[in-house]
Amino acid sequence: MNILILGAGGREHALGWKLKESSQSDKIYFAPGNAGTTAVGENVNVDPNDFEAVKNAVLEKEVKMVIVGPEEPLVRGITDFFNQNNELSGITIIGPSKEGAKLEGSKDFAKQFMKRHNIPTAGYLTVTAQNKDKGKEYLKALKAPYVLKADGLAGGKGVLIIDDYNEACHELDNILDGKFGEAGTKVVIEEFLDGIELSVFVLTNGEEYFILPEAKDYKRIGEKNSGLNTGGMGAVSPVPFADKAFMSKIEEKIIKPTVKGIDKEKISYKGFIFFGLIKVDGDPYVIEYNVRMGDPETEVVLPRMDEDLVELLTATDKGGLSKIAQKQKTETAVTVVLVSGGYPGSYEKGKRVDGLERLSTNGLLFHAGTKRSDNSSVVTNGGRVFAVTSYGSSIEEARDNSLKVAETIKFEGKYYRKDIGFDLI
Repeated sequence: MNILILGAGGREHALGWKLKESSQSDKIYFAPGNAGTTAVGENVNVDPNDFEAVKNAVLEKEVKMVIVGPEEPLVRGITDFFNQNNELSGITIIGPSKEGAKLEGSKDFAKQFMKRHNIPTAGYLTVTAQNKDKGKEYLKALKAPYVLKADGLAGGKGVLIIDDYNEACHELDNILDGKFGEAGTKVVIEEFLDGIELSVFVLTNGEEYFILPEAKDYKRIGEKNSGLNTGGMGAVSPVPFADKAFMSKIEEKIIKPTVKGIDKEKISYKGFIFFGLIKVDGDPYVIEYNVRMGDPETEVVLPRMDEDLVELLTATDKGGLSKIAQKQKTETAVTVVLVSGGYPGSYEKGKRVDGLERLSTNGLLFHAGTKRSDNSSVVTNGGRVFAVTSYGSSIEEARDNSLKVAETIKFEGKYYRKDIGFDLI
């Protein structure tokens, strides 16, 4: 079958790479893709948020399966658009309905959902401009640090963790006054949970589910988790502390009640759920849901899967997901992300990339923020530029293999962390 992947990052490149392994995949398209995705399939110049343009591409390219990479088209309702359009009947689309996408698109909706279904998460209070004084009273009753979350999508910048009470009150005012636009018309104030984080992924159709390999990602720009938060500087899979007993707790306390809750509330959901989790005193708690695969976790999770991804996605749509056996690689995988100078602050695009032709076969290279220049050179086109994933018998070996590849790639201002996985060794 012909498959269309919506998105332009490392996640989408990795999805295409994995789908291409399947004997069930024919032509793979990316909308809009990047300089690296052309090695896997064909890029089409379509904005994933322009649903009519996506529809036209699907019909023109005779696409039978659409995979939605980023969250925004899902929150805007692309799945509902497909399911309600007669010309698109019979097309498999991987991603939840607009209602299901609220699990990521609204922090308040997600918190209420968890509360209704007894899913462990931090204590919270949702406030608006009308009751922000109540929010400040709630903050005063909490211990520092204070967690403020803009309710809606804020490009990964809507979560603040603040040590000072007065500063937290000031930032609460700022968010409600428009710091994050419409995303901040509500603010979720959360109790701070102190522990170690990990990411768990499932495919589900609201009845069955299939658990993918877990991962731990690294958000801070600096070594030893210092500096500003980013979209992700690297990831590790498997996660040593996520042993069989702990994963069993996650399945029983979090995955099962989430899927049962989706079914009970009659939410149409065929796609990925990303569980952002934290381990506190031996127990898992949900920090957040995402309604798609994470980035850069996708680039470390998919390389550890031996299953046929097309078969899994088809079963998500048609049924039979629970009958597919897990076949994970036993090797460790480590992803190292190469970013533009200045990221996550301001950075320049259009920097020429060299060294791609000299890459060893030890690592997988996924393009994240790249494009072709007028003379067909690869140039930078984003904050996160590449994700390098390598295997090894240990975290150290896999990381060292990824670092060797990272050294080979050259572009002005290149930066990457050399300590991914440091806290797991």
